[in-house]
This record gives sequence, C-alpha cells and structure tokens, in this order.
Amino acid sequence: MALLKTSAALGLLDMFPLFRCSDCASQIRRTFGSCYNNVVEHCTNIPVSFDFGAVFLDRDGVLNEKMPEGRYVASLADFHLLPGVAESIVRLNQAGVLVLVVSNQRGIALGLYNAADVDAIHFSLQNLLAHRGAHVDGFYFCPHDNGQCNCRKPLSGLFEQAATEFPEIDAAASVMIGDSLSDIEFGQNLGMLTVFIEGDPERQKPGSEAAMKLANLRFSSLSQAVNHLLGPQA
Repeated sequence: MALLKTSAALGLLDMFPLFRCSDCASQIRRTFGSCYNNVVEHCTNIPVSFDFGAVFLDRDGVLNEKMPEGRYVASLADFHLLPGVAESIVRLNQAGVLVLVVSNQRGIALGLYNAADVDAIHFSLQNLLAHRGAHVDGFYFCPHDNGQCNCRKPLSGLFEQAATEFPEIDAAASVMIGDSLSDIEFGQNLGMLTVFIEGDPERQKPGSEAAMKLANLRFSSLSQAVNHLLGPQA
C-alpha cells in the first residue's frame, strides 16, 4: 500500500514545510511504510542488557494518550503527546539509535478513519518533534483487521519492512517498547529486548497482565524506560 501516493497525503507536504528540503524524498520514503509479508524465525535468546542500535515503539499508549478501550485515535484532535516523549526521543537520537514507530491501525479496516488520517497524525508528530530537536526515523503501520495479513503485530511484517528500509537493523540488538501483549510478543518473537509500558491503569488493554510478565522490563512511561536503557542524563 503506497500511502504517500494519495492526493491527501501529498497535500500534507504543503501543510508541513519541515519536509520541503533537499532530502525530502528520502525522508518521506523512510517516514511512511506499507504492508510487507514475510516471516522471521522465532528466537528466544534475549539478553537482559546490551548495546542497541534500534528501538521500535508502539504509538498509542507509548507516545500519545491511549483512547479508552474500543475507541481509536482517528484524527489530530484525538492525538495528545505524553509528557517526556519528545525529550526521550531526543536522547535516543543523540545516542545514534534508530527510532521506529510500528503500530496496528485496525480502525482503517473498520472504516473509522483512513490512511491519510494516519499520515496527517504522523506528519504532525514529526513536525512537533522537529521543533524540539527530535525526529522519528520511520513510521510503519498495519491497516488490516485480524487474520488478513502478516503485518499486524505480533506478526513480523512491520519489522521486515523496516529492515528493508534500514538494512543495518539487527533484531537481536533492538528494543521493542509497547503497552500491549501483541507488542511484547512481536518483540519476543524477533529476539528483541522487550519493555512494557504500564501507562494509565484504567486504559490498559486486555492481556496487559500477561504482557507485564512476558516482558523483560517494565516501566510506567517511555521516559523511565529510556532513562534506564541509556543511563541517567548528565
């Protein structure tokens, strides 16, 4: 699914002049992903601590406020960045760690919003981060419902697509940070270090308790997780 070929998505380039630069084509190529079908062999040898080159972040509940269960972040009006997220991404950028967002967007399959709406949210987020000296290296999302593809987490398609864009990625030297069981299973299946974000207890997804037990680490926020992974800020 070539998302940026839609007229709505192309029009966003005028809305966000941040992206109108000499390397615009390269930036956009890395910023938006399509669905990709392949299988990565399961690996269970997950180190407890290690140097990592990439961090995969779930979006809703990790970067921005999660909607109540059964509701979706369908537009910019629903998107509210969580405290400390921009600063955490700055730290990851400065450490030379690739920052990749991987999210399931089932609301597209349900007809609640479309790919252009997701594009708009990601453009806005990238623009906001840029004003704080941060950036996301790639956004990848699955627009399908359950059982329709191999890119819906915990399946591996989004990782495979990111690895195509960034061949230097090594799953065994990567971290998955998420707030759901599917996030943790996604990371574990690929051999990543997994971090569970507890977030708002009233908005935790079904399966959160199992995810907490399965994850290698658990924290209340992305800020706490990044501070643990990178060490205290000087």
